[in-house]
Amino acid sequence: MKKTLSIVAAFSVALSAQGMAAEKFTFMTNWYAQAEHGGFYQAQAQNLYRDAGLDVTIKMGGPQVNTMQLMAAGQADCIISDNMQALESWQQGVEAVPVATTFQHSAIVFITHPDVKNQADLQGKTFLLAAEAYTSYWPWAKSALNLKNARVRPYTFSVQPFLADKNLVQQGYVTSEPFAVQKAGAQANVYPISDWGYPPYGNSIVCMKSTIEKRPQAVEAFVKASMQGWKNYLANPAPGNALIKKENPQMTDEQIAFGIAQMKKYQMLTGGDAQTGGIGIMTVPRLKQTWQLLVDNKLIDPAKVPFEGSYTLKFIQDVKVMP
Repeated sequence: MKKTLSIVAAFSVALSAQGMAAEKFTFMTNWYAQAEHGGFYQAQAQNLYRDAGLDVTIKMGGPQVNTMQLMAAGQADCIISDNMQALESWQQGVEAVPVATTFQHSAIVFITHPDVKNQADLQGKTFLLAAEAYTSYWPWAKSALNLKNARVRPYTFSVQPFLADKNLVQQGYVTSEPFAVQKAGAQANVYPISDWGYPPYGNSIVCMKSTIEKRPQAVEAFVKASMQGWKNYLANPAPGNALIKKENPQMTDEQIAFGIAQMKKYQMLTGGDAQTGGIGIMTVPRLKQTWQLLVDNKLIDPAKVPFEGSYTLKFIQDVKVMP
C-alpha cells in the first residue's frame, strides 16, 4: 500500500512539474505570417518551445498595428522589431531591449530601374517612402548617400507607381517588393542599404526591460528555441510553412519560396557575425553604430537614452546555433 501511494505521489509531482514548466509566453511579429517569421513558426511546429518549457502564442502584426505599444501595455512578452526602433522607444519612455536578432543586417532595400547602376546614379531620382522611413533609415540615407535634395513621394504599398515611372526609386523589403516587381514581369535592380553602411539589425527580438528582469529563464528559453527553429527552417521549412499558411491563408507557396531564397541569397541569417557567433548573435560595436546614428541625426537624446543598458547580450552570446 505504501509503495502504491509512493508511486501515485511521484506521478503527481511529475504532472505538477510538467504543468509548471508550460509557462505562457506571447510573441508578436511585425506583419502577417510569412517566410521572414519562419523560424518562430518552425519552433512552434516542431515543439521546440514546448520542450523548452514554454507555452508560446505567436500573434501576427500588420498595418496600423503598433506592436511596441501593445508590448508596453502587456499584450506581448516580446516582439519583432529592430534595435533602432527599440532605442527610439526609450526616448518615449518605453524601455524596450533587443535580446537577439533574426537578420544580421536590415532587410530594407532600394528598388530601382535598370539605369541605376550604383549609388551615384540615385541622384535626381524621386523616392517612394513610407512614413516610418523618416524616423529610421531616411535621415541616414540623406546624409550617407548624399540625397539631401532628393524628391520624395508617399509609398502606397503598391509597386504600380514605380512600374509606371522610370524616374522613381521604390523602398522595399528584400523578401517582398522584389517579388511583386518580378511577378509584374519588370526588370529592376535591388540594392540592400546595409551594403552602403546602414548599421541596424533586422527583425530583432525585443522585450520589455521589466520582462527580462522578472522572467529571465523564459526569455532565455524562447531565444534558444527560436534560434534552433531558424536553423531547422532553413534546412527544411515544411513544418513552419504549414503553420504560416494556416495563420495567413493569403500567403502562397510561391511567395514563401521567394522569401526563403532571398534570405539565403543575401545571407540574412547566416552572414556577418553569425558565421562565428551563431544565428541571432548581436555585437556591441554594431549596436553602438546604430545608437550613434540616431544621436548624430538627433533622433534620440543621449542624455535620455544612454547606450549602456539599452541592450543585453546575455541571452544570445552563449547559444551558438551555428549556420
